[in-house]
Amino acid sequence: MSSSKCYYEILQVSRDASGDVIKKSYRKLAMKYHPDRNPDDTEAEACFKEAAEAYEVLSDQQKRQIYDTYGHEGLKNTGYSGPGNSGDIFSNINEMFGDLFGFGGRSRRRDPNAPVQGDDLRYDLEISFMEAVHGVEKEVEITKRETCWTCEGSGARPGHKPQTCPSCNGRGQVIRSQGFFQVSSTCPQCHGSGQIVKEPCTDCSGEGLVNRRKTVKLKVPAGVDMGSRMRLSGEGEGGRRGGPAGDLYVIIHVQEHEFFLRDEQTIFLRYPLPMVKASLGCEVEIPTIDGTAHLKIPAGTQSAKRFTLRGKGVPSLRGGSRGDMIVEVQVQTPTRLSKKQKELLREFEGLCKDEEQGFFTKLFHSHFAKADKEKEKA
Repeated sequence: MSSSKCYYEILQVSRDASGDVIKKSYRKLAMKYHPDRNPDDTEAEACFKEAAEAYEVLSDQQKRQIYDTYGHEGLKNTGYSGPGNSGDIFSNINEMFGDLFGFGGRSRRRDPNAPVQGDDLRYDLEISFMEAVHGVEKEVEITKRETCWTCEGSGARPGHKPQTCPSCNGRGQVIRSQGFFQVSSTCPQCHGSGQIVKEPCTDCSGEGLVNRRKTVKLKVPAGVDMGSRMRLSGEGEGGRRGGPAGDLYVIIHVQEHEFFLRDEQTIFLRYPLPMVKASLGCEVEIPTIDGTAHLKIPAGTQSAKRFTLRGKGVPSLRGGSRGDMIVEVQVQTPTRLSKKQKELLREFEGLCKDEEQGFFTKLFHSHFAKADKEKEKA
């Protein structure tokens, strides 16, 4: 028995911890101190070994009961002297880590001769603002690796078959010893496939895949936005050994518009309006994503006033409702005035002055009358 420390302390659990809690704590410690993550660290190796020994005892109900009653001496009396004699220390790790460190139990090892699905591909598509709003159909040309028609993805010349790799006996993994541990890694001869192609296909040079250019039709739905993603099943790279093709993911990039802004389904428009029209009121024709629309501007409209046009926004990707359009008025002050225009404005200013003075006179008297009352109370 290699450790004399308390097994519960080693796994950092209480004595009444459940099996699931013990397993979770052991997994955490094993990942932390695993030799692949701590090369040439003897202290980490010792901690890893202690955790494995503690888990082997506490995960076995019978051994745990003996340990709880009689401690380490009780286990010795039953003939148990640590994981080195009672079974491979990796048996517990294989159960939980399998593919993580590459030495999983035989029942969990991936069959290197099984069909392999092709890789997924990404294509970045740039479209205009209006194409995103209304939808569009595009044809794009992509280069991808497809399953070789000649060898059907096996990599072997017709009439020949791949042979079992002699280095790994078809497992795709080779095991090497590092002192106390055994570490599994990808076979360098077959690169994990478990097979050697003696007579490679002349069309794909034994890869099972060939490069081809293909035109793909894309139907971009109305309402897509920047970063929207489309998935085309089976349009990725070809599979091997009879495996299915991967998928093609199209990422949408939307160009900015000259004067429209968009926030999800809402369209924003800043509309310049002459000062006179804002003062007197009018009806204007404004652009929308569907063409033009008429908007009534009431007299006395101030700059930054917003008007909402219901249903004039972006269609929903899910169908049905559409967003709104928000029109923000920006009142424009004239900068180049003729002599006649200036005279008319001065005349207009004179007409407004009495009204303005009357307003401020009332405000002035009201303010000081209130102040006098407060002084009298004091």
